Amino acid sequence: MRAVVAVKRVVDYAVKVRVKADKTAVEMDNVKMSMNPFCEIAVEEGLRLREKGHVSELIVVSCGPDKASETLRQALAMGADRAIHIKTSMRTDQELQPLAVAKLLAKVVEKESPTLVLLGKQAIDDDSNQTGSMLAGLLGWPQAGGASKLEVDEGKTMITVSREVDSGIQQVKCPLPAVVTADLRLNEPRYATLPNLMKAKKKPMEVIDAASFGIDLAPRLQVLKVEEPPARAGGRKVDSVDDLIDKLKNEAKVL
Repeated sequence: MRAVVAVKRVVDYAVKVRVKADKTAVEMDNVKMSMNPFCEIAVEEGLRLREKGHVSELIVVSCGPDKASETLRQALAMGADRAIHIKTSMRTDQELQPLAVAKLLAKVVEKESPTLVLLGKQAIDDDSNQTGSMLAGLLGWPQAGGASKLEVDEGKTMITVSREVDSGIQQVKCPLPAVVTADLRLNEPRYATLPNLMKAKKKPMEVIDAASFGIDLAPRLQVLKVEEPPARAGGRKVDSVDDLIDKLKNEAKVL
């Protein structure tokens, strides 16, 4: 069976995010970018399914500007077979919103006819956690969100997904084709080695203009202002327990 994995290019998780002077968005110029960590986990799971013989071809897809191709090359270096770059100049953290991405991915699914679509459960830039659910809704497919374990049956007609919930581990079964979103503990992604990074340059990458799909990509939400969180106040020492209780009651207002 064929699997499609959607990946997103985001500001690297280790970078201290800076807000633009006009407070309209996060600063992305001259900032280190990388693959969204949850998307990386989804790619790794696709590779593991292929190694187990459940998946015959793994296709990675990304929506974004020219440099999104770098993220796709990373996924190809990890071991994906080929890539599709849906090219757009829209900011992927604000302007290209989950519904638009889900519509674009639905077109890719229509074109490639996969049995399984894997995504990260959310992106660390907008934290929307919506694209997977919207894609499943548009396709009319079952969805298992926040997967911490994924198993495919021998007949490749059903999947069993374990999900971490407040009460423990929840197991769900759903028929294929299906959409699965990856949680943090699904696996630990492999590193792309230098030889594989060189090989990735020769793997096929199809570039498609997002406008060619004829989809309304207009954002449904408007970002009014982006602000940095307030600086943390310094700690204070108190002389006694009574003094502490007094300050918690009358200053912090938490008692």
